[in-house]
Amino acid sequence: MDKDVRILAIESSCDETAAAVVVNGREVLSNIISSQIDIHTLYGGVVPEIASRKHIERINQVIREALTAAGVTLDDIDAVGVTYGPGLVGALLVGVAEAKAIAWARQLPLIGVHHIEGHISANYIEHRELEPPFGCLVVSGGHTHLVRVRDYGEYEILGRTCDDAAGEAFDKVARAIGLGYPGGPKIDRVSREGDPSAIDFPRGKVRGSEYDFSFSGLKSAVLNYLNECRMKGIPVRTADVAASFQKAVVDVLVEHSMHAVEEYGFREFAIAGGVASNSALRLAMEEACAKKGISFYRPSPVLCTDNAAMIGAAAYYEYRKGIRSDYSLNAIPNLQLGER
Repeated sequence: MDKDVRILAIESSCDETAAAVVVNGREVLSNIISSQIDIHTLYGGVVPEIASRKHIERINQVIREALTAAGVTLDDIDAVGVTYGPGLVGALLVGVAEAKAIAWARQLPLIGVHHIEGHISANYIEHRELEPPFGCLVVSGGHTHLVRVRDYGEYEILGRTCDDAAGEAFDKVARAIGLGYPGGPKIDRVSREGDPSAIDFPRGKVRGSEYDFSFSGLKSAVLNYLNECRMKGIPVRTADVAASFQKAVVDVLVEHSMHAVEEYGFREFAIAGGVASNSALRLAMEEACAKKGISFYRPSPVLCTDNAAMIGAAAYYEYRKGIRSDYSLNAIPNLQLGER
């Protein structure tokens, strides 16, 4: 494909309203993110109805900002990519409706993108040498997936969480120890002052499924520890609890990932998703990959959290394969990776 392909990408699956202009899946001309964290912090987590209303208020402004920052107009755009699942149904509908309207008005190709595929594709933006096949760990507030990336747009899920996602566990534990929302960044920061070996929290295993994850038992263990301390009048050192909990999560994520590296012979391994910005996970995974002599990839933190640049990267490879969505495209809140 000789001609550069400029994609206007839209992401609204949760509480970030985002738009970006991406060229050929790897070059980001703009990446605008309007976060709602301050609003949802008041409620201790994302309130779906509020998120949807804020998306409606901001989406046109964010798209205009993305086009202006990229130095282009809609006349320069070749296709529109949009997240259509998984996520909050009301939030997704705002982005999907906007993308369909622009595509129809400008007679542009419309490309629906899976949110997790977007997270994986974030690695292509900063690591232009990275190409499939490779292994990838996707860890976010709603998902924990160990994925075999066979080709662009072709995935095999090796393991997934059976209960709480890693990011969800971070949020719940952060709330329990008084750190509030969002839990991931706060636990990461506080853990640097704590002793990760202070408390021996369990490492969850799923019987009969070596690559699946379970974090609800770990979360319960933290809550039981806190309750026991309160009943016995034992002071709780928040930093130690945070650091010990974080290490328990990281140990499991790294162990499962390296097991997959050995079994599937991956020479390249990547991480993606909001929890991929966690400093302890990034360091532990880098060290584990170095010991096995394989290349390790991770996006910058701004590309780990929800953003539209990653959606533009994924949309480009769908576009290149000739995959298009029609105007019946709808939000699918429980969309599975690999489904269309």
